[in-house]
Amino acid sequence: MVFLLFLAILVLKEDVCGNWGLLVSAQANERRVVAHMPGDIIIGALFSVHHQPTVDKVHERKCGEVREQYGIQRVEAMLHTLDRINLDPTLLPNITLGCEIRDSCWHSAVALEQSIEFIRDSLISAEEEQGLMKCVDGSSSSFHSKKPIVGVIGPGSSSVAIQVQNLLQLFNIPQIAYSATSMDLSDKTLFKYFMRVVPSDAQQARAMVDIVKRYNWTYVSAVHTEGNYGESGMEAFKDMSAKEGICIAHSYKIYSNAGEQSFDKLLEKLRSHLPKARVVACFCEGMTVRGLLMAMRRLGLAGEFLLLGSDGWADRYDVTDGYQREAVGGITIKLQSPDVKWFDDYYLQLQPETNHRNPWFQEFWQHRFQCRLKGSLQENTKFNKTCSSNLTLRTQHVQDSKMGFVINAIYSMAYGLHNMQTILCPGYAGLCDAMKPIDGRKLLDSLMKANFTGVSGDMISFDENGDSPGRYEIMNFKKMGKDYFDYINVGSWDNGELKMDDDEVWSKKNVIIRSVCSDPCEKGEIKVIRKGEVSCCWTCTRCKENEYVFDEYTCKACELGSWPTDDLTGCDLIPVQYLRWGDPEPIAAVVFACLGLLATMFVTAIFIMYRDTPVVKSSSRELCYIILAGIFLGYLCTFCLIAKPQQIYCYLQRIGIGLSPAMSYSALVTKTNRIARILAGSKKKICTKKPRFMSACAQLVIAFILICVQLGIIVALFIMEPPDIKHDYPSIREVYLICNTTNLGVVTPLGYNGLLILSCTFYAFKTRNVPANFNEAKYIAFTMYTTCIIWLAFVPIYFGSNYKIITMCFSVSLSATVALGCMFVPKVYIILAKPERNVRSAFTTSTVVRMHVGDGKSSSAASRSSSLINLWKRRGSSGETLSSNGKSVTWAPNEKSTSRGAHLWQRLSIHINKKENPNQTAVIKPFSKSTDGSRHSSAAATFPDSSAKTLYDVSEAEEHYPAQYRAQTPSPISTVSHRTASLSRTEDDVPTFQTEQAQRSSSSQGSLMEQISSVVTRFTANISELNSMMLSTTTPGTMVATPLCSSYLIPREIQLPTTMTTFAEIQPLPSIEVNGASQSGRKPSCGSVKEGPSAEAPAVPKPELEELVALTPPSPFRDSVDSGSASPSSPASESALCIPSSPKYDSLIIRDYTQSSSSL
Repeated sequence: MVFLLFLAILVLKEDVCGNWGLLVSAQANERRVVAHMPGDIIIGALFSVHHQPTVDKVHERKCGEVREQYGIQRVEAMLHTLDRINLDPTLLPNITLGCEIRDSCWHSAVALEQSIEFIRDSLISAEEEQGLMKCVDGSSSSFHSKKPIVGVIGPGSSSVAIQVQNLLQLFNIPQIAYSATSMDLSDKTLFKYFMRVVPSDAQQARAMVDIVKRYNWTYVSAVHTEGNYGESGMEAFKDMSAKEGICIAHSYKIYSNAGEQSFDKLLEKLRSHLPKARVVACFCEGMTVRGLLMAMRRLGLAGEFLLLGSDGWADRYDVTDGYQREAVGGITIKLQSPDVKWFDDYYLQLQPETNHRNPWFQEFWQHRFQCRLKGSLQENTKFNKTCSSNLTLRTQHVQDSKMGFVINAIYSMAYGLHNMQTILCPGYAGLCDAMKPIDGRKLLDSLMKANFTGVSGDMISFDENGDSPGRYEIMNFKKMGKDYFDYINVGSWDNGELKMDDDEVWSKKNVIIRSVCSDPCEKGEIKVIRKGEVSCCWTCTRCKENEYVFDEYTCKACELGSWPTDDLTGCDLIPVQYLRWGDPEPIAAVVFACLGLLATMFVTAIFIMYRDTPVVKSSSRELCYIILAGIFLGYLCTFCLIAKPQQIYCYLQRIGIGLSPAMSYSALVTKTNRIARILAGSKKKICTKKPRFMSACAQLVIAFILICVQLGIIVALFIMEPPDIKHDYPSIREVYLICNTTNLGVVTPLGYNGLLILSCTFYAFKTRNVPANFNEAKYIAFTMYTTCIIWLAFVPIYFGSNYKIITMCFSVSLSATVALGCMFVPKVYIILAKPERNVRSAFTTSTVVRMHVGDGKSSSAASRSSSLINLWKRRGSSGETLSSNGKSVTWAPNEKSTSRGAHLWQRLSIHINKKENPNQTAVIKPFSKSTDGSRHSSAAATFPDSSAKTLYDVSEAEEHYPAQYRAQTPSPISTVSHRTASLSRTEDDVPTFQTEQAQRSSSSQGSLMEQISSVVTRFTANISELNSMMLSTTTPGTMVATPLCSSYLIPREIQLPTTMTTFAEIQPLPSIEVNGASQSGRKPSCGSVKEGPSAEAPAVPKPELEELVALTPPSPFRDSVDSGSASPSSPASESALCIPSSPKYDSLIIRDYTQSSSSL
């Protein structure tokens, strides 16, 4: 729109400067014909001098035929009214009002084009006053513009008025309308400079609804003209009708200039609602009504409908001309505007020869009398008859029905200017400098304050929206005689009050038309209103089962918790229900929970009574107690859930439901995580760092932290949603008393528990393939799989049914039962029914006896770069497998390896599990230490026996003590040497090993491995049997008695190592490869086992302790920590350090064994 404006200004300037000339066509010249009247102040006007363009001429903006009432009469009314104002000495004294009248053709595009001309005059006038009017070449303009337009009267159409106002308000030009009644124009935020002397369509719609309601027309059809006038008016009519119980059968819209086919289709639709909807409410312009009448004649529907028209029809004869029979009975709304007598006196005496200031008058005269004015500039050659000088306008004259509003609009502008002149020019007659130029904003304020008596004698004023009060006349089109029809006044509507002469409307010949959709309902029935309407057609039906009769149109539903009475006149309260102890479902849940509680207490008692047995200790008894507490609490939840809801029970429910699974699954997460970490560490390599947080105290702390997270969630939910009771309505006939736990209060704690369950399931699945003696992990896995199934079934049942409490009871109880049955019943069975399986060996060690020989230090280095095979090599071709009481001993010969530095360590370890004598563990750690210099010396090395071989029998630890011996010579097969302090003894006191040749000739001696196997098989308190099989010789074939382990030696004080290393610090070395080549003899050091001859080693002046590694199978003794001992906590590791036994030390070993609670 703004672009169009500036384009017009550009064209204007080119036209002014004479460069382009006139850029309009002939038709444009016709449209731009202007009626101009000079004056000191110019008022613009837009009148529909011609009809709007037809459908095929819209794009050309070619207007139709000239109009008398809406066109020529209004132009003459403007001119004559200004004459009267200029002659009035009390109104704008010494100021002459002029006008510029343009044709809008009742079309928005044409009206907007004409409005741009108004703006052009205003802008050019402003530039002239400032001396800015120059041509492009810089020369002065010879064009003298008209005076600016201070305000605009019109146009008549609401849609056209909106378009014009959008343009005029950009330049602060007030606009006063005389027939634009759209409700949209009352919005001052959008149309600030718009005013009107007619009421809003909202009042007209109210008057039409009052008429429909008066005659009980409850079912009507509706038609409106496309555009703001028809659409806003019909919208108001429908809204008000709905509030009054009037049903709109259907609402249709149509263009006023639509073709015959469109009107025929519309009539076909209206006929489809017959015979019920006989009244058609038409918020239409006059030409739309005429199109309906024409279609009624074509379709033969005369007398079938009664039209109720708006003020667009009013009492216009041009609407009904030629179609009176179709319009008979129509009722219309007419703005109250009596005929203006003095205008008729002026208008009827006009003649084309004397009326020169109206440029359209001659065109109108020829059209009115169907003749031609010869010699006239506007001579119409279509007519052959020449106009006679005797013609007069008094013939069939009908004054415009809105003539009074046109005149009142002109007077409103004059009174507004008068008020402005009085304020700005006090005591001055004429146009003072303060009013030059006219400020549109100040003029608008003066217009809003205008108050004067109109031409009909009514007071004219404006409200805050710029609207005037509403007064209407009710007209009825009737047949007055043979072929004579006329409008008669049958009532009025003044500010909401309707007055009707019913006898005049419905004479004896006319029966009151009935336009209803349904008959009244019988007694006991109500009217059911159709969807989308407040009150329209209905069907008689009874109320629903939960509704009672509120009025004849309404069935009102009882509130939740109540039910209709027998007579359907009210509602009674429904008894509140809740779970009672005597109901079948609660009985089943309580019995199940009671059995679970008894079972839980029984299991707990068994675990407490047998808390020091291996089956309890191996299950992490501390965590088991937490799990049992969670199971016990889970069974108790059933009683809180079933009890009659009270606030305290609501608290307990939310605590129990969230906390009981959290206690069980937090302990299980801790337990399964511990198992997984231990197994992961043992699988990676033999010697790993001790896993962190493996102690019982650490496990409890972790479990309690996980439980505290759930407690925190519960407390937070208590703060967000304080527990209380409320009524729940699963159906309209049921009321339950429940706790106000929302889905958030249920999902959040259970979501955390679900996370714990998933974690448990993950670890349980991860540890599902542990060795047979670790099968508790399999029970945990089965528990978690079953628990997942239970809670997956719980979710849809809980949220998809009305049995939430019972579902929760059984879900919690079933979860607790699964945990109790799968994890604790097997242990209770072993304790009570299979005590012979309640031994340490069934839970801590493997059933396979393994022996490993190799270099500890080099093994460690190799293990960091290769797999465990490099450390635990088992050679089927060269190794020997011995059978001992159903056990297997696997041994791989040492392999040769270059010694690291000056020391070489070799060791042998055996881990034994015997069923006959349970809980016995033997670790044999033979090793040697030599220096390069010792290979060439025959002197015996003497040093403190800080790493003597030690053999433990746990069952008889207090009866036997380790003894130390000094080795003499290496054996061809194997050498057992001891690092001992100097000790005086005789050779008679020392048992000896046989030489290699003696062993081959003697069948009783056997190989070293056979003898070790024999000892393993008969591992009892007679440890001295090892002495008889381990003898050393200085040279092949020579037997030398060497003390190895003799129980009759007097124990002495042991010089302990000055430094101690833990398992995490010891780095194993690869095993030593031994070849068959002869080596130089050496003096073996303590604990060395070698094959083949070796050179004697020289004496070591000062012994030192090497880092050791206990190459033993994974054992739970690694996990127990003896805080009071500086030595490693495993007996195997202490044996590897060759620390001699003592009663005090034996008691420590037994304590480590008895206090271990490892699940492994």
